[in-house]
Amino acid sequence: MTAPTPSPEPRPFELGLYTFAERTPDPATGLTVSPEQRMKDLLEEMELADQVGLDVFGVGEHHRPDYLVSAPAIVLAAAATRTRNIRLTSAVTVLGTEDPVRVYQQFATLDLLSGGRAEIMAGRGSFAESFPLFLGGAPADYDALFAEKLDLLLRARDHEHVFWQGRTRPPLRGEGVYPRHLQEHLPIWLAVGGTPSSARRAGMLGLPMALAIIGGMPERFVPFADLFREAARAAGHPHLPLGINSHGFIAPTSQQAADLAYPVHAEVMNQLGRERGWPPMTRAHFEGDRSLRGALFVGDPQQVAEKILFQHDLFGHQRFLMQMSVGTLPHAQMMKAIELFGTEVAPAVRAEVARRNAGTAGLQGAESATGNS
Repeated sequence: MTAPTPSPEPRPFELGLYTFAERTPDPATGLTVSPEQRMKDLLEEMELADQVGLDVFGVGEHHRPDYLVSAPAIVLAAAATRTRNIRLTSAVTVLGTEDPVRVYQQFATLDLLSGGRAEIMAGRGSFAESFPLFLGGAPADYDALFAEKLDLLLRARDHEHVFWQGRTRPPLRGEGVYPRHLQEHLPIWLAVGGTPSSARRAGMLGLPMALAIIGGMPERFVPFADLFREAARAAGHPHLPLGINSHGFIAPTSQQAADLAYPVHAEVMNQLGRERGWPPMTRAHFEGDRSLRGALFVGDPQQVAEKILFQHDLFGHQRFLMQMSVGTLPHAQMMKAIELFGTEVAPAVRAEVARRNAGTAGLQGAESATGNS
């Protein structure tokens, strides 16, 4: 009898938050919180997320007046001194307008400060404001630029002395890159929106993929997960983690969650719609999006947990990150939402995913024993 090939232990399901540290006016009062106060609030939110047992907190990079964070590694380093267990990641690092060596150095430093809790989420970015700021304008071939910079980032992570040549910066001929990260393997996730080639790239390179679903029915995004996994298997990486990133908000009741989130969410999405040509968001549209088969995770703890598990049936993913602060909500309401996410939603989801994984492992073990007897 041939012994069955052991399967890897199921990865524990991770839940967390990400934010752009938005600074948008309160739709009711027209007032906007000061940058100093928003940063203080953000650090308190990150500290609470750690205390209530969430697994990940991500901070995005933007260069606009309505988003506060342009240097995620600095904010995450501040959070590292106030947290103990939560993983700290960019969400995302706009790699096309960054120097990959400096990105690696910043996050290796964060890894040392945090005791091995740093991650990088590299992405193409959803806004174009960094191109004129750092490149003087949009590049002729942004995908080629991104691919080259991602290659250098991976080489800097994997090799202390880097040999590299490209078109975007001077070559490296064995120079050392310091400091080195603390973890055995500093995680670099590839953030993917609606580009199939990006999903394939993540799989081929052996990188975990963070798939953004912020509109439409989640079933539409299953082909991206399939492309990612097919490419990963073909490249010899059959067990890469998959994450889902979505918008949401949690309150004690579903109606409270909707009534609190809709005004600020619609304000932000309609502003972006005016910039990009989207139709206005109505309350009816919002309510449809927060139904089970919509993109928004806005509701009470049970409703949000059920929706995460519904999508787990579709994607079989290992991580879920929620952006609660699409528009600026009062700090006290954000703190309550984080508390509910950590103390009610997360335990329920983890328990159910663990039950499903145990059932799947038991079935596979029975099938292996039968097939090899």
